[in-house]
Amino acid sequence: MAALGWLTPRRRPATARSVLAGEAAAEAARKSALPSAAEELPTALEEAGDTPFPVAGDTRAAAFFDLDNTVMQGAAIFHFGRGLYKRKFFQRRELTRFAWQQAWFRLAGVEDPEHMQDARDSALSIVKGHRVSELMSIGEEIYDEYMADRIWPGTRALAQAHLDAGQKVWLVTAAPVETATIIARRLGLTGALGTVAESVDGVYTGRLVGEPLHGPAKAEAVRALAAAEGLDLERCAAYSDSHNDIPMLSLVGHPYAINPDSKLRKHARSLDWRLRDYRTGRKAAKVGIPAAAGVGALAGGTAAAVALHRRRR
Repeated sequence: MAALGWLTPRRRPATARSVLAGEAAAEAARKSALPSAAEELPTALEEAGDTPFPVAGDTRAAAFFDLDNTVMQGAAIFHFGRGLYKRKFFQRRELTRFAWQQAWFRLAGVEDPEHMQDARDSALSIVKGHRVSELMSIGEEIYDEYMADRIWPGTRALAQAHLDAGQKVWLVTAAPVETATIIARRLGLTGALGTVAESVDGVYTGRLVGEPLHGPAKAEAVRALAAAEGLDLERCAAYSDSHNDIPMLSLVGHPYAINPDSKLRKHARSLDWRLRDYRTGRKAAKVGIPAAAGVGALAGGTAAAVALHRRRR
């Protein structure tokens, strides 16, 4: 894989751990990928006055979608944490932290590295010693309980347009690859690139392979998968809400800013990237809070955190 790196030169430097994380994610994604449809169907994603996109039957093209706040409202790892708490994987103290981080994520509409790292560290300690198969089975239940109703219909339609054109569609996320794979399968997507947690004989060790699939590591995962799949990145598309994913978006010929944070919106406009915003309401557009159901979930998450804090007192 490394020998092919010169074919797609890096636009931003990546650490060795980013490369390792990206290559591990690509390998895991290919192992769990669904068979692609051979049909060449009409595309449903066109820009007024532009050439129809995606191009039907262009199998050297694919689409890469960030997950949190792009495909789904909120962060998958926080929803996963809620589901594990319900199943008594950890205590109230950890739930309070998960609830607060989720509330902050919804309020800010962006990923805070310290919050996300804290959440990942918590998740790793929680799953250590558990079997991968056990967490996969629980993940299916958690998707139905906390995630299924939080999928953005607009982003889902964009992904479907690529599938209808006969292209593969991959999620690319810092969430655990097992969780991401479940979401991708439920949405009918090809597969997922996610953070790979180390396991020995099917049991989690509590360590990561490389680092979390975040920022430059996402770009490395896409680069590695594209090389393995024989994709032409200039013909591929990528979708994200976060400026942290600019390295990934910059790799492809068709970058899209979806529900963008302020930094990504500014960057996208400066480069004339396409933008889509599926949030509604003035406040949602300003700070990235999903309207209606999103606000309700924010209130519920904050209330839960406050209630738990009071109980501890």
